[in-house]
Amino acid sequence: MTGVFTYKRRSLIFTALLLCFFLDVSAQGGAEKRPNIVIIVSDDHAYQAISAYGAGLMQTPNIDRIAKSGARFDKAYVTNSICGPSRAVILTGKYSHKNGFKDNESSVFDGSQDSFIKQLGKNGYQTAWIGKWHLESKPEGFNYWQVLPAQGDYYNPDFDMMDGSRKRFDGYVTNVITDVSEEWLDKRDAAKPFCLVIGHKATHRIWLPDTADLGKFDKKKFPLPANFYDQYDNRKAAAVQDMSIEKTMLMDYDLKMFGSKEHKDKSGNFKRMTPEQRAKMDAYYEPIEAELKALNLKGRALTEWKYQRYMRDYLSTAASLDRNIGRTLDYLDEKGLTENTIVIYLSDQGFFMGEHGWFDKRFMYEESFRTPMVMRYPGKVKPGTISDRLVMNLDIAPTLLDAAKVPIPKDMQGTSMLPVLTNKADAGRNALYYHYYENGEHSVSPHFGVRTKNYKLIRFYKRVEGWELYDLEKDPKEMQNIYGKKGYESVTADLHKALKQQINKYEDKDALKILETE
Repeated sequence: MTGVFTYKRRSLIFTALLLCFFLDVSAQGGAEKRPNIVIIVSDDHAYQAISAYGAGLMQTPNIDRIAKSGARFDKAYVTNSICGPSRAVILTGKYSHKNGFKDNESSVFDGSQDSFIKQLGKNGYQTAWIGKWHLESKPEGFNYWQVLPAQGDYYNPDFDMMDGSRKRFDGYVTNVITDVSEEWLDKRDAAKPFCLVIGHKATHRIWLPDTADLGKFDKKKFPLPANFYDQYDNRKAAAVQDMSIEKTMLMDYDLKMFGSKEHKDKSGNFKRMTPEQRAKMDAYYEPIEAELKALNLKGRALTEWKYQRYMRDYLSTAASLDRNIGRTLDYLDEKGLTENTIVIYLSDQGFFMGEHGWFDKRFMYEESFRTPMVMRYPGKVKPGTISDRLVMNLDIAPTLLDAAKVPIPKDMQGTSMLPVLTNKADAGRNALYYHYYENGEHSVSPHFGVRTKNYKLIRFYKRVEGWELYDLEKDPKEMQNIYGKKGYESVTADLHKALKQQINKYEDKDALKILETE
């Protein structure tokens, strides 16, 4: 009897241990279904300047790391190509006319409205936004935030703090934002999942590089885009813009050619530098300015000189951005967080790198409308995935809630991107809707439009009234406006129908009112 009793007791102990094991495995499986999230949002970073996209302007090994270990989106777009509105769309998963932040001129973000951050917070996530915010109100719904006031500064930046104070940090802004992000990650509750948004200022105008990257591209001569000297034939809105490298790019503010020490001393960007930082800047830019003065360039020769300087400063600024993205990825590796952390990198919109003779963004043309976006999600998204499905920044909020197994609010207008990444049969969207509202800086006329796989229809209004239509297969650089051209009647009719469908789908009453007056 004693032997039987002992056997039974051992069997019960073994069964209990086995149950504990399975419960532990189950708990681990549950944790895997609640991934950590890191979203890195840059400013004005062109997909043309990312080596994963194959343009060849520079190498971005760390952004490429995300693409290689996850997915590269080749058809990622924004709803409204301008800084603040894009961030509001990312947060809310709603178009500008729904979240209320339409432009950078008069909009103030209503932080009381719902966001994916608030939904994650309600479901046990720790949340933080660090860096550029640019929504004209204080962040709400975050466990922690530390944000740049307005556009922020490249050197020794100020930050608005949660206690209402404003604090200056020594150093270059991209490095500082990464430092603060790591500090928050170090202090978080390791027992809870987290969502961290890192908002970088780079590569926003005035493209002021870290001193470590000055001159990084000075030995490279960049070829002019084929349409650099675009004459904007049959494109009225393009003809009246004020964002050209030739006419709008400023020698002092943008290209650091001040003409005198006194003039440079008055520049806010240079005034805030330490003596050591300023000495390095002067040592780099002053010989360039002396050479420019000796050359005495005019006309196209001067315009093309400006283009080369723009490219060198912009890409040098991007080099620090990529290096700091690498620091964030390294941190996740070192802390054992990589395998259970979603990482998304994107810009708030695209940017012109001399195409059409321009810098800046705003237009629904591809270089501005399309944004770089790469994403890794270990165990869910196959490494090396290249997606040509149509997705938008509107889709980030529902994607992250989907991944975190949090119900997606019904008023979110985006769609989770996970199905198009994990299911080859999922075709995703067949059309994209866009609406840009601002009617001030750079003289870009407000407009809305629809993009399908092969065509794009745009309706400009206010500054310029008119329609544009592009055959993206035959004319990928969007040089020939074929609206009203013979032979495109059925295409035009189909696109008008698609545009009306998108406007009704997203309930854009402003656009609908314009169409009803046609």
